[in-house]
Amino acid sequence: MKLWGGRFEKEPSKAAEKFTSSIFFDYRLAEYDVLGSIAHVKMLGKQKIIPKADASKIIKALWKVLASVKSGKFVSDVSCEDIHTDIEKRVIKLAGEAGKKMHTARSRNDQIALDERMYLRAEINSITAEIEELISVFAKIAKENKGLALPGFTHMQHAQPVSLSAWTGAYIAMLSRDAERFKDCFKRVNIMPLGACALAGTSLPIDRVFVAKQLGFPSVVKNTIDAVSDRDHVVEFIAASAIVFMHLSRLAEEMVIWSTKEFKYVEIPDEYSTGSSIMPQKKNPDIFELLRGKTGRVYGNLAGILTILKGLPLAYNSDMQEDKIHLFSAADSVKEALDITALVMAGVKFNKENITYAMQNDFSDAVEAANYLVKKGLSFKAAHNVIGKIVLHCVKEEIGFKELSLTELKVFSDKIGQDFYAVLNK
Repeated sequence: MKLWGGRFEKEPSKAAEKFTSSIFFDYRLAEYDVLGSIAHVKMLGKQKIIPKADASKIIKALWKVLASVKSGKFVSDVSCEDIHTDIEKRVIKLAGEAGKKMHTARSRNDQIALDERMYLRAEINSITAEIEELISVFAKIAKENKGLALPGFTHMQHAQPVSLSAWTGAYIAMLSRDAERFKDCFKRVNIMPLGACALAGTSLPIDRVFVAKQLGFPSVVKNTIDAVSDRDHVVEFIAASAIVFMHLSRLAEEMVIWSTKEFKYVEIPDEYSTGSSIMPQKKNPDIFELLRGKTGRVYGNLAGILTILKGLPLAYNSDMQEDKIHLFSAADSVKEALDITALVMAGVKFNKENITYAMQNDFSDAVEAANYLVKKGLSFKAAHNVIGKIVLHCVKEEIGFKELSLTELKVFSDKIGQDFYAVLNK
């Protein structure tokens, strides 16, 4: 019989059981469900809500279940509707009648809210560490290519020269914000909801603070309705993951472009490239292409969780069962993406000769040329106009700034002197 079966005269149909079951995905929360249950039962025994002897039997059984989870021997029972029922069934088998007291002063509503928060704490710590690792890869790239200048782009046109360290620094800045977002999200995740029960708490003398300390939570969710209906932290986590993917996708786009024959700025390692089944010469940047593609998946997770929550009345509704699909997908995706990006970027080689050649006669030093005239007394508007005319002349003649003689330059402005050449790209 189901935990809630007493109210019903008929067992649920097989079709209904299959449709409402979440065991096929929430089994991943087994470790956190057991740890939460251990803390909860310790509290029940301490508060004399259940006999200490029964609490001891239940806890002993829970440790055995946890050992099977950590050893990889735990196989979820698909006949159970969710991971909570599965674990309770195992505990009852191990602890006997005492096991049936484990669910005292608790609902699956606050139980799943706890499991998700414990899961998220671990995932956020893991993801933050991976972000820091990728940041270190970019820092190493800058160090290994110290002094290398490359074209800076706006509108995908050469704009101004920048150092490679400035380029890597831009991604380090993005990733640093990503790490900050996850750390900030952690603050709102790290609040314990257990004790809210279904939505209105319990008349039994529970000690929520004791349970929170057992599980490493600094505080408890004060409003019990909010405790079971809130999934803001899930939304926030997925949103932070989506922003990470947006940043990685921008990097991927640059790597795809920069690895083309037309650019040849970078060489992607063979072990992170693929070939063609028909064209022997091909070396495809599939890793980066898939990073772009998987970005859409996480954007979909964000849209999915927001759509689930947008019309829900308080408090808990079964719609929220679907949140885990989006949560797990986003967490898996962002960890995988950060890991592979760090591996690939650590092996990317920057083609210094091609990058330097690309800046020849590209007029990316035009701003500095205009600034030169500003220092000579012209307004920037006037200087901009003068340099623009020089660029137009050079484009027509298919030459660069340096190929113009001082006499030719003075035709455009008598402010230009021999020191003009010193401000051009070295």
